[in-house]
Amino acid sequence: MRRATLFKSSWGWMGITEAGKGIDGVALPQTSKQRAIAVLREQAPDPLVMEPSPQLALAQAQVLDYLAGKRLTFDVPLDLSRGTAFQRQVWRTLLKVPYGKLRSYQWVAARVGGRQYARAVGNAVGANLLPIIVPCHRIVAQDATLGGFSGGLPTKRKLLTLEGTLVQLRRGRT
Repeated sequence: MRRATLFKSSWGWMGITEAGKGIDGVALPQTSKQRAIAVLREQAPDPLVMEPSPQLALAQAQVLDYLAGKRLTFDVPLDLSRGTAFQRQVWRTLLKVPYGKLRSYQWVAARVGGRQYARAVGNAVGANLLPIIVPCHRIVAQDATLGGFSGGLPTKRKLLTLEGTLVQLRRGRT
């Protein structure tokens, strides 16, 4: 069983889940409450229970503060156990990328085993179930272009604009 909370942010409907050890899922802003629920259900087959908890309330408050430009870091407990060992290693590396900074897939790869793992890193970044909190949006292509984003490139652009880093990317390729 996973506990979940749904809330409306200034960016759209969002959701956050926890499974006891920590926050284990985030639904990026969606156009409807139903779509946010669907995203959370896609993340894991466990039943969702809409039940408040102190941990979910803290995560929600921190995400809302981040989206309002009032928070630069997160300090909620995370549960990364739904990833493979390699994915968890990549996600822990993403947590080290500070607000307002960009890193490349190759930069991450060099820290998790070698530059030859850049494609595998891209797959692990795309599988991140905690976007925003585990800042996969800060990872861009080596040639300073946007790269991909599981939440869609418009959302990635918006997150990078919020952090003031979109202007660092190559013009015309963002």
